[in-house]
Order: sequence, then C-alpha cells, then structure tokens
Amino acid sequence: MKNLLKMMDLTSGEITEILDLADKLKQEKKESIQHHLLKGKTLGMIFNKPSTRTRVSFEVGMYELGGTALYLNSKELQLGRGEPIEDTARVLSRYLDAIMIRTFSQQEVEELAAHSTIPVINGLTDYCHPCQVLADLMTIREYKGGFEGLKLCYVGSGNNMANALIVGGIKTGMEVSAACPGGCEPALEIIDWAESHGDFILTDNCREAARDADVICTDTWISMGQEAEAASLVEKLKNYQVNEELLEAAKKDAIVLHCLPAYRGREITASVFEKHSGEIFDEAENRLHVQKAVLVKCMAG
Repeated sequence: MKNLLKMMDLTSGEITEILDLADKLKQEKKESIQHHLLKGKTLGMIFNKPSTRTRVSFEVGMYELGGTALYLNSKELQLGRGEPIEDTARVLSRYLDAIMIRTFSQQEVEELAAHSTIPVINGLTDYCHPCQVLADLMTIREYKGGFEGLKLCYVGSGNNMANALIVGGIKTGMEVSAACPGGCEPALEIIDWAESHGDFILTDNCREAARDADVICTDTWISMGQEAEAASLVEKLKNYQVNEELLEAAKKDAIVLHCLPAYRGREITASVFEKHSGEIFDEAENRLHVQKAVLVKCMAG
C-alpha cells in the first residue's frame, strides 16, 4: 500500500491488515513494547484545516515508531502563496519519506499523490476521512468481536464521514444505513457504489435507518468551511439527532460513535454522549493506533 487517499481505494483485505496491525501495536503499547519500525523516517504534515486528533495522533505515532513528524502550516509554505502543488510535491519528495495532508479539496490530495514519489496520506478532506473511519472500524471490532452480521447506521449530514463510513462498512461486510435530509445526502458516486456493492439503504427517516442497528454513528452538522451555512444546516438537520428516542429503535447493546468534536444538543444529546463516552473515547484513542498502522504500511511496507 503506497498511499491512503480514500476508503474506496482500499481492498477489504487491506482494511483487515491495517486493523490487525493496529490491534498489535495497541497491545504492545500497553505492554511497553517499543518497535521503532520507522527509525530515521520523516513525515511532513500539511494542514489547511485545524486539528486536534489528526495532528497529535500522527505526531505521537511517528515518535513512537522512531521517526520524526514536521508540522507544515500551508499558510507558511510557498503552497499558500500560489506555488503549484505539483512543484511542492516534487520538492517535498526529495526531503521527506511521506506526506500527510489535511485539507478541503480531495482533488488537491489526489494531485499531490500523483506528483509525489513518496507515500501520501489523506488526513481529511471535504470528501473523505479514511483515517477516522479506520479507527471507527477498529473500535467496532473491539466492541463487537467482528463485523459479520452487524448493521452500521449513520445519522446526520452526508459529509466526508458519511462517505467514508458507507464504504468502510460495506467493505467489511456490514449492512449499512444512512439517514440524511434532502439536500444533505452523501456523494452520488458513493450512493451508487454502495447500492451495487452491498446491503445499503439511504433514507430521510432516522428511526427506519436505526432499526436493529448494532452501531450508531454521527458527526457535527457543520463542517469546517461551512460556517456561513450554519443556520440553514441546523434547520435542515434539527430532526437528525442521536438521542434516547432514536436509540430505542436500535439494538439494546448498540454502541454509539462520534468522531469529535461533539456539539451536545445538536447532533447528539449530552445524556447519550456521556452514556456512550467509553466507546467514543476508545474511538478517539484508536486514531493513534490506526495512524501508526497506516504509517507502517505506507512507509515500511
């Protein structure tokens, strides 16, 4: 695996390999076993969007693997002054061993990878958030013991998380449902792919989507860059909240996941968030272990 650009690029086998390695690295961290698998390697981290979990997990992950991570704010790079991305890619390829980029446009990530001779990892775009969804899948497997026979339900805006969760859920063999209001659906190509490759339903009815679900996932209603649309998005999504009433439609032992940050009272109630905080913060921790696994797969083979 050279790059991680989007969930669609990963095979089911590659997803399993990443999760297996993440499990191994997590257990070894608990046992204080250190493997400097990336000793002497350097990761450049380009940020066009602010971050907590992405930055810290990649930076700590590289340190624990024996390598070095460089924080690169795009505004402080020539990229921020209009240097063509293909030139930035070719220069950074001569300095670094891999690039992680967190930005708005998926096309920017794809172009960076096309002109780089080193691995490129998508730390988030408006289209897809593969690193987060791999952590979600890791958490689901920890809590449920596997994926077979499970139903994954997403409730909320059809954003980057929805796109990636739908693909990740289907590629691991789960039934997947998504409840999104009109005008906030996932990407059309994701819907078309899901309908032809798995057991998938898209509806505007939250209870229908959540019926007998083993896993309920949600995300903030307003993604970075959508602040100007906040009022209209809140109005569209006000009935798409993960609350106690919605969970009544799911299985009694259903887990709840949220990629964070969570805005209590909007996409999730404070009571549901706290009741399921164990799962949610295990999910957040698993970003570290999955990131390390992705780094090893991309940079060490």
